[in-house]
Amino acid sequence: MQARRLYRICFYLLLVLSPFIRSLPLLAIPQSALQGRVLDPQGAVVSNAKVTLLQGTNTVSTARTSENGTFAFSALDTGWYYVRVEATGFTKKDTPSVFLARGKTANLEVLLQIGPLQQQIVVSATGTDLPKSQVGASVSVIDREQLQALNKLDVFESLRLVPGVQVVQTGQRGGTTSVFVGGGNADFNKVLIDGIPANDIGGDFTFATLSTGAVDRVEILRGPNSVLYGADALGSVINITTRRGGSIIPEFIYSGDGGNFRTYRQQGSLAGAFRQFDYFSDFSRFDTQNSLPNNSFHNGTYAGNFGWQANPTSGLRATVRRTAAAVGLPNAMDFYGIPDDSFQKDQNTYVGVTGQHQTTARWHNLVRYAYTRLGLNFVNPSPTGEAFDPFGFGPNFLGNTVSIRGANGFSATGRAVLDFGGDYPQRFNASTTRQSVYAQSDLSIRPDLAASFGFRYENESGFTEFAGSKSPTHRNNFSYFLEAHGSLRRRVYAAAGVGFEDNAVFGFAASPRVSLAYYLRQPSSDRFLAETKLKFNFGKGIKEPSIFNEGSSLFRLLSQLPQGPGLIPKFGVSPMGPERSRSFDFGVEQGLAGGRVRLGVTFFHNRFFDLIEFVTKSVLPQLCVPPEVAAVTAFGAAINSSSFRARGAEAELEASLGHGLHLKGAYTYLDAVVTKSFSSSALEPAFNPAFPGIPIGAFSPLVGNSPFRRARHSGSLLVDYARQRWGVALSGYFVGRQDDSTFLSDAFFGNALLLPNRHLDDGYQKIDWSGWYTVNVTKRLPDFPLCH
Repeated sequence: MQARRLYRICFYLLLVLSPFIRSLPLLAIPQSALQGRVLDPQGAVVSNAKVTLLQGTNTVSTARTSENGTFAFSALDTGWYYVRVEATGFTKKDTPSVFLARGKTANLEVLLQIGPLQQQIVVSATGTDLPKSQVGASVSVIDREQLQALNKLDVFESLRLVPGVQVVQTGQRGGTTSVFVGGGNADFNKVLIDGIPANDIGGDFTFATLSTGAVDRVEILRGPNSVLYGADALGSVINITTRRGGSIIPEFIYSGDGGNFRTYRQQGSLAGAFRQFDYFSDFSRFDTQNSLPNNSFHNGTYAGNFGWQANPTSGLRATVRRTAAAVGLPNAMDFYGIPDDSFQKDQNTYVGVTGQHQTTARWHNLVRYAYTRLGLNFVNPSPTGEAFDPFGFGPNFLGNTVSIRGANGFSATGRAVLDFGGDYPQRFNASTTRQSVYAQSDLSIRPDLAASFGFRYENESGFTEFAGSKSPTHRNNFSYFLEAHGSLRRRVYAAAGVGFEDNAVFGFAASPRVSLAYYLRQPSSDRFLAETKLKFNFGKGIKEPSIFNEGSSLFRLLSQLPQGPGLIPKFGVSPMGPERSRSFDFGVEQGLAGGRVRLGVTFFHNRFFDLIEFVTKSVLPQLCVPPEVAAVTAFGAAINSSSFRARGAEAELEASLGHGLHLKGAYTYLDAVVTKSFSSSALEPAFNPAFPGIPIGAFSPLVGNSPFRRARHSGSLLVDYARQRWGVALSGYFVGRQDDSTFLSDAFFGNALLLPNRHLDDGYQKIDWSGWYTVNVTKRLPDFPLCH
């Protein structure tokens, strides 16, 4: 009865109120908006520019920028949009896509460029997105277009085109590959994959297994930046970014190719965007037998990039990269005449989750969790070669008789020790896990002044193991930084910062950095001398010890001895310190032909000191180690005692000659010299009886000589011709002679197979050409912005 009564009351109320209900308007569905500013390369506003709003290939609306360079579009439906900006004297610009959520407003800042040369946005110099034109540091960018033109399988191949960078590949595909930047060592480069620290503890990175599959761009900062990136950024920063999905229609790509030596490659990817989600997933596999016995190489790589734009001010992104590689190691066939039977496996995983939030129009925050897992397994199953035991202490194993001739004209003939005696199989295992939490807060204080503060906690653990001896480590590291950058009258651009590192091994260290850019002549599209930019950069860098060096340090060795703990406080023995660098560079960039040509010349001077090397126990007292302490070590210890300097000049040219023809070239002159070393090779150089009076650094360079495998002269060239449906590219890499060592011992542990170091390695040229043809041309949304 009560329910019936309630229904009747509701019915009568509806009858009474129905006229009023019919007169009420329908509830409005909230709509979205898009607004922004248009700026020139120096950050000045561009007024009266035509702004076209597009969704896919459809034009939604058009507008003109105001006197303040602003534009706005309102009453928009939910979806993905981008804008096209056109202004007199500037190159037409399409922005990355942005997702408009219901009832939300998104903001864009569009940077126009003068002339057809791409004006890159860089991150590694200041930690925030800045036009390269406003940066005083030496930064190079290899974008997706250049990667596609080069058509290379490995990232290190594209690095050959960067001035100041030398790439040394040992052997064929899969062989150890070293990247030297500014004359520094191969472990002086901080490598980031989507912001994830990818180095092993101590700086090593395996470039031989880093494929170009899924790589969108590579950014190289030539110089230290321990302010932003902490330990390991001693000589450079190499930042690798994974592609993102950018099409409303799912995009599937499959490619395959093959060649001689049973070489084949397959790659497949799936990418797209749905509402506020974007996704990209790629798998590639490369296999080859190479041309030598026991030299097969396999590399399987998966990469994924998944993003969620919760609203115009907040987003979440997850990236993953997994590499599984294996390579046979025949050793140096030219030195031994027969292949070794060793092999190596690498399994590397990189995972990152990044959240970003634009808290206010001037305040941006970022938080990132990063996980890196590195695994290496080296096995020498059995000794290779002929057993030879001249001293009765057990046999070593010799290669065949070979003749070795260096580029310096010296030669030697004999049999070298290929495998030393001992228990087989011989194994070397290494494992590293790095987990970090990174937070960064960016504040725009004024339109011409911004500041950033960051914090990083990193947990490092791992071990190296050889012949049953295991050297573990566990570290908790903290770092902080403060950085500011700004401009003065759109002619002077400055950045300065300081980083503080609290490392579990070496303790506290501070690293400052400052850079300046000054325009003598502002950019212009109607003058032959388009712009003249002066630049200057100074910075200090630090690098933490590797697991092996930490385990070989005097402090660690003493702590493991029965009498060691008493000797440490008695003589004030401190833990191993960081390796350090001090670097400055200055140069000029000149635009020509209305922005179609750009020339640059940079002079650099890098000093690397407190470098770690192994010093024998007899030499330790020369480094102020008390004789009582040196005597208790078995053979010696790893000490911060070495240094070298590298100075030189870089020249680069980039030109857009019209009709799709693009030219890029670089040349580097390097003068690198070892200034101090207490290693046994440096203090007691070897002498080959065949070359009396010529000292030889058997395992490391002599003081006053050049570091190994760094050429005095190097250069590169890329000519790219692209039309709408087809294109061709020609690239070249040119390297002069380098100092090196054969690192060989003859059958009697003598020096008969050592050759003088100077100019031992010959120069070489590497020329590649590639082409492409598009069967069907389709249009799709532009790519998404970078996540710094």
